Amino acid sequence: MIHLRKLEPTDLPFLYQWENDDTAWKDGDTHNPLSQQDLRAYIDATTGDIYKDGQLRLIIEHDGAAVGCVDLYDFDPTNRKAAIGVYVASDFRNQGLAQEAIRLLEDYVTKHLNMRLLYAYVATDNIPGSRLFEQAHYQPSSPLKAWLLQSDAILWHKPLNDII
Repeated sequence: MIHLRKLEPTDLPFLYQWENDDTAWKDGDTHNPLSQQDLRAYIDATTGDIYKDGQLRLIIEHDGAAVGCVDLYDFDPTNRKAAIGVYVASDFRNQGLAQEAIRLLEDYVTKHLNMRLLYAYVATDNIPGSRLFEQAHYQPSSPLKAWLLQSDAILWHKPLNDII
């Protein structure tokens, strides 16, 4: 069992390790290492309020340990939608933690933010990422050509309530 929690200053060592995991860079927007100073400034500036920050990062905690994070970004409060990103540290992958984190995040954004749509950009060669969103009942779109530096991507989306 996991839970999601707000980012804390004590998460700096984890964030430093995760953000500098260059094996994950090809699947997202990161293209350079981040310093502890950069990450400390990010933690200090983050309020945990998506309406103020425009994004939200929550730590995935499993058995009292931080094992990853889930992000909401490209937040659009008018249309009540946001992009989702999930990172689970390599030692904790393939245990269903990312799937559970997505479910918990969906519950949170539906109940507390009245969101109606989540979506994720997944590199076309990221088979585990596509499998994750498929199992979470997201629907794929057509490939987005040259969306990421090293590959095309697929937009996976999921309506969260009966408005759509």
